[in-house]
Amino acid sequence: MIGTYAAVLVVCFASLAIGQTAIALCGVRQWSWLAPAVGLALLCAVCWGTVRLPGDGTVSAVLVLVLFAASVLYLRKRLEAGGGALQAGWPIALLALLATALPFAVAGHFGILGTSFNPDMSQHLLAADRLAHGEGSQLLHQGYPLGPHSIAVALTKGLGINIVQGFTGLTVAVAVLASLTALTAFRDQPAYLRIPASLVVGLTYMVASYFAQGSFKETIQALFFLAFVLALREGSQNPTWRELPLRFVPAALLAAGSVYTYSFPGLIWLIGAAIIWAIAELVLSRFGSSPPAAWRSVLYAVLLFAILIAPEIGRMLDFHSFETFDPNGPGLGNLFGQISPFEALGIWPSGDFRLSPGDGAVPALGYFLGAAYASILLVYGLVVCWRRREATLIAGLATAALAYAAARIGGTPYTAAKAIEIGAPLAALVIVLPLLRRPVAWLYLLAAGGCSLLALANAPVGPSSYSPALTSLRSDVGEGPTLVLASKQLLEEEHGVPYITWEMRGGRVCIDATDETRNGPPPGVRFVISQSAPRQPPFPALRVKRIAQPYVLWERMAPTRGHSPCPLIAVRQARHGLPPR
Repeated sequence: MIGTYAAVLVVCFASLAIGQTAIALCGVRQWSWLAPAVGLALLCAVCWGTVRLPGDGTVSAVLVLVLFAASVLYLRKRLEAGGGALQAGWPIALLALLATALPFAVAGHFGILGTSFNPDMSQHLLAADRLAHGEGSQLLHQGYPLGPHSIAVALTKGLGINIVQGFTGLTVAVAVLASLTALTAFRDQPAYLRIPASLVVGLTYMVASYFAQGSFKETIQALFFLAFVLALREGSQNPTWRELPLRFVPAALLAAGSVYTYSFPGLIWLIGAAIIWAIAELVLSRFGSSPPAAWRSVLYAVLLFAILIAPEIGRMLDFHSFETFDPNGPGLGNLFGQISPFEALGIWPSGDFRLSPGDGAVPALGYFLGAAYASILLVYGLVVCWRRREATLIAGLATAALAYAAARIGGTPYTAAKAIEIGAPLAALVIVLPLLRRPVAWLYLLAAGGCSLLALANAPVGPSSYSPALTSLRSDVGEGPTLVLASKQLLEEEHGVPYITWEMRGGRVCIDATDETRNGPPPGVRFVISQSAPRQPPFPALRVKRIAQPYVLWERMAPTRGHSPCPLIAVRQARHGLPPR
């Protein structure tokens, strides 16, 4: 727990300080709640740019510390309204932190988020572990974006924690930073309104659901998309920003962070929103300064963006041919089928976003009523935004809708679900912002907030540590059959069965508790994997085939005959490593 929350604090404070310094260098002296997202984007770029230097992440950790210290010193006499910002932000950060602690409180331990719900974290942990040891991985060689992985590695080297704590800390920090970023739109509201509104937008139902399955890339991309739209809004509407030559630089930094997190697909949302917004601004003639000056501001931002992503262009081209593995059929991933786009509106009373209406504890009528209510509020919000000429919010929501339509028509259920999650904070913002100071807002906030908490409470939490050694034994055992011995705690409290099954994918495995009394392996089992000492075989007539700490692979000396009486778990065949989606 201490290691996880130490990582949370490091990511949050570093993002706030570094992001605000970047904004201050653009000429803004007042505190901006875009700072959390801008700082995280810079952390992704900086850590990825240095994680492969000698030290395998140590340089990244030191550089983040130096940038944080330099940022604090720079801001000491140049930041205005910092105390007021702290007073407005700390309740939101604390409540977001408490909300994200719900999965661990329910499980009774900290560990890998999403175990048994989504297997992708296995490959992310493997890629980060190899980065931390100066080794390559399939994801590295195929151009997969590894900015967040590099942050996790820097956290492990700088704080002396394990890679699971690093990833979990980063995932929790993103939820906190997203809620603080939403405060950009609500900073002028009284505390009793801005606090729940920021939390519901930052931790809307689909974001909470993806948090629950450990999908940190999608939650980060949703944060960057939300912040990008708000950055365009600040640059075009905020009087403090409108005449600054570098007013669109924060948007460029967010776009660069999106590349290092989501590669070129992440730009679909950002470029789409920018194009629709630019057209609207031209029509409204509301750039705030002369057209040449406005276009120069855009040009500066584009040039900076091009410079920042230049080192990643080759890997982006490699990622274009990246193929994913779909364990459940054509384009399903871990889904059961297409999910409803109404889930983006925040009211979906299910702990599992993959379920159809009525499949959970709440009758189907409850889903339909919630979706209808949220849809009415969304239409009302769009009308109000149109009247207020909120071009950026309309552009963001339109882009999210187009991205979902494209994924639904030309993509897969899995990509369509991601499009719903990435656009969900914008949908919640369009609903909430025009409703503030109206009684109807509280009903939405309570319903949407309750659904988010339900998704968080349903999050499975797996083992508290990770080692790539178990996966490395797959090549030795082939298709097995293999018996894996694990502790009762892992199997009963940490979703050990699906965890081990996924790590040993590609063969046939039988999983049993280490303290089960047996005279020997079940008939038909050739290999046994345990965490016992090499001189202490779990059963007689076993010899050591390979040691991969903390595991020992044993081979049966006598010929294997018959079939295993314990249920053998058929594991899906692998294709060279099963990359995440």
